[in-house]
Amino acid sequence: MAATITSVASCTLSSSTAPPRVVMIGSPGAGHLIPVAELARRLATDHGFAVTIVTTTGLSDPATDAAVLSTLPPSVATASLPGAALANIPPDIGFGGTIFEFVRRSLPHLRSLLAGGGGDPAAALVCDFFGTSALPLAAELGVPGYVFLPTSFAMVSIMRRLAALHADAAPGEYRDLPDSLPFPGGPSLLLRHEDMPDGFRDWNDPNYAYVVEEARRYARADGFLVNSFEEMERAMAESFRHDAEDGAFPPVFPVGPFVRSSSDENSAEECLEWLNRQPARSVVYVSFGTGGALSVAQTAELAAGLEASGHRFLWVVRMPSQDGNAFAFGTVRGEDDDPLAWLPDGFLERTRGRGLAVAAWAPQVRVLNHPATAAFVSHCGWNSTLESVSASVPIVAWPLYAEQRMNAVTLAEVAGVALRPRDDGGFVTREEVAAVVREIMEGEKGSTVRGRARELQEAASRAWSPQGASRRALGEVAAKWKAAPVNDNGEGA
Repeated sequence: MAATITSVASCTLSSSTAPPRVVMIGSPGAGHLIPVAELARRLATDHGFAVTIVTTTGLSDPATDAAVLSTLPPSVATASLPGAALANIPPDIGFGGTIFEFVRRSLPHLRSLLAGGGGDPAAALVCDFFGTSALPLAAELGVPGYVFLPTSFAMVSIMRRLAALHADAAPGEYRDLPDSLPFPGGPSLLLRHEDMPDGFRDWNDPNYAYVVEEARRYARADGFLVNSFEEMERAMAESFRHDAEDGAFPPVFPVGPFVRSSSDENSAEECLEWLNRQPARSVVYVSFGTGGALSVAQTAELAAGLEASGHRFLWVVRMPSQDGNAFAFGTVRGEDDDPLAWLPDGFLERTRGRGLAVAAWAPQVRVLNHPATAAFVSHCGWNSTLESVSASVPIVAWPLYAEQRMNAVTLAEVAGVALRPRDDGGFVTREEVAAVVREIMEGEKGSTVRGRARELQEAASRAWSPQGASRRALGEVAAKWKAAPVNDNGEGA
């Protein structure tokens, strides 16, 4: 189990004989914390670092955080930033803006941790997407500052374009991104405006100013670590490599895929026993992540489409959204809440035998790696994406929020491992659900993505083989951190 530091401010670190330390800032939510934890595990076990993962008090579920962090080795400690005063933040900035503000207002506590708190200063700071306000502090202390993207190369690319768009903008002036952006990875491939991440589509969005501020700091990072691998986004990886060689942008290192071990998941015997009774490659797994929510109408439509498809399915059903908001992170499920009660009358009885609907949760890594699983209807969260790719399971890309629509473009148009259902204003009809399930299971396009899934699974495995590109990339970064001189007062030489 990982060691625990209850307070950043009270942390006292060991002497100079201790292994070099890396401080990592993890944002709330399993989607961010899982890959941060896996990166920390690699740094500790493969490269001998002592790692401290810094979490945010009051913005995440302590039980979820504990479940993610509990399997880490003793050389990985955790520290919690004390709750920052957030009473005066604008009420409309949303969850992302709240995290940006939380980290910014917690910099005094981070200073103590980076400077050493009476021991050795950190060898490196690694912050994720929401934590770049700590980069100037790291530079002030002479600590190498890196950004870890728990998602794809595409996010680094769009942040870079956002910074370039505002390079000559006056303070407080914001400009919209164009209606489409070139998207390396395919001939004349463009990222459409509607597929850009939430918070990026309209400069009037309260989060836009925060995103622009973050993007401007990217050029001052010492480097980027991306939870992807070269074969997944080859053109994008090559583009960043050339720019780093030319000095046009900091180096971007593909160090993924980071996928949690199935042994880290709780067991769910009902799911696994049911899968054991199904033929090989016959089941469509359906799940929209811990933060995704379908509307009441869309839940009913999905049920009807799965029933009409004629194929076996395992569906993780979560409480539907009552207000149309597809982002349900932080929603507390009441004791009397039963997601299955929202399914159409008679659905469970009519599909009994070829379908299983379970409430709220399933051991996803185990499910995806089960021989019976053939396809994944997914929200395109990047953790789920890499878990699917690592299991050689093609995807029906059904994005809901955040950067998931951009991920869907990467999966369908760049990596070629997914099919996208047609939607009408975000609503997918039962006819389209049935059609896309049949296509991925038995159609010609489905055959193509199934073959591509096998190729990418082999490439993902090679990336972390002894001589794999991702293993080498992280080793290169680790060597830089160990070689960087640090003097006794916590400032780089």
